[in-house]
Amino acid sequence: MPRFEPFAALRYSTSGSTDITALTSAPYDVFDEDQRANYAATDPHNIVLLDYPIDADGPSRYQLSADRLNEWRKSGHIVSDDSATFSIYRMTFTDEAGTERTTVGVIGALEVVDEGAGGVLPHERTTPKAKTDRLDLTIATHANLSPVWGLSLTPGLTAALSEPGELVAQCTDEEGVHHVLERVSDPARIATISRLVSENPVLIADGHHRYAISRTFRDQSRTAGSPQGAELTMTYVAELVQEQLSVAAIHRLYDIDNAALLSVLAGHYDTADAGKVGSHTISEMDSRGSLCLVSPDGTGTFLTPRADTFAGVRDMDSARLEHALRNTEHSVSYQHGVNEVVNKLAAGVAASAILIRPVSLTEIRRTADTGELMPPKSTFFTPKLRTGMVMRDLN
Repeated sequence: MPRFEPFAALRYSTSGSTDITALTSAPYDVFDEDQRANYAATDPHNIVLLDYPIDADGPSRYQLSADRLNEWRKSGHIVSDDSATFSIYRMTFTDEAGTERTTVGVIGALEVVDEGAGGVLPHERTTPKAKTDRLDLTIATHANLSPVWGLSLTPGLTAALSEPGELVAQCTDEEGVHHVLERVSDPARIATISRLVSENPVLIADGHHRYAISRTFRDQSRTAGSPQGAELTMTYVAELVQEQLSVAAIHRLYDIDNAALLSVLAGHYDTADAGKVGSHTISEMDSRGSLCLVSPDGTGTFLTPRADTFAGVRDMDSARLEHALRNTEHSVSYQHGVNEVVNKLAAGVAASAILIRPVSLTEIRRTADTGELMPPKSTFFTPKLRTGMVMRDLN
């Protein structure tokens, strides 16, 4: 089972107020350069200046991040805990049903294990990424600037995190989600949390590429005889139970026009008119047990899977689509959010799109138990952790 250890966390200095909203950002891979500019304008020490460097060309921008990190540490804008700690991370938000919820997990250092070795498990196949951006950034800064998101199979982890720690940072993001970070420094509690996470495998929910990069960085560090910090990577771990999960769908954009796509899918799905597509469409999809094909004019067609054509296929919209289109040449890209999908179609970014439903807890648990991977981009875990709440020095 994987090691899960505390570390001397790097944090923004908070004198007088623990509110660091102006210093944080969404994860680097869910916003564009316009939003990056907005973050950078909120404070001269906003995390995007480290985690999303675009101020210089080529590899020099990663060195710029490293120089900034060193400068901010020397100036006292970023400080280190005096000892190894865990960071309890709570998020309070309103879900799609209008219910206020609070989820809780813990940020620590999770062991970096070889692919297929067990202990830390992927949950879906990944799409190739040619860029070495995250690896180059890690090599330059020698730091984990944002966490991988893991799901623990240990019962009782949530209960062990219920007692508040020392409040060290909080912020409210653009979606109204309130993020709270609490430091745990008590040795007995640290030992309990470490033991609970290490008792069972951890399933990677978000950050597969970051974990893979951590493996590459570890291997390079071993060859170079570098410090042992590379043997673990900063990870947020929450218990794999329904109340700690909020899973949205990642919809599909295709280069095939509606008529051609529908002609293929009609052999696997019953169809019905969906009218104008909007935020209401997802709830109707849920009640029907359907997907929804969306055309560039914003109208939709419900697709209800026929059981006889999907024998042996996992009970997931992404798996059924992959099966139905397995013999059809196509390219696919991914987008969360119904309105975002409609807007991209209207702008001509894709020829057609299919809205899918979120993956169930049953299928996520099945992945952990059997090792059978989901298709790429099957899950979108929300709310997103805020980058800048805590960092980890790899030296």
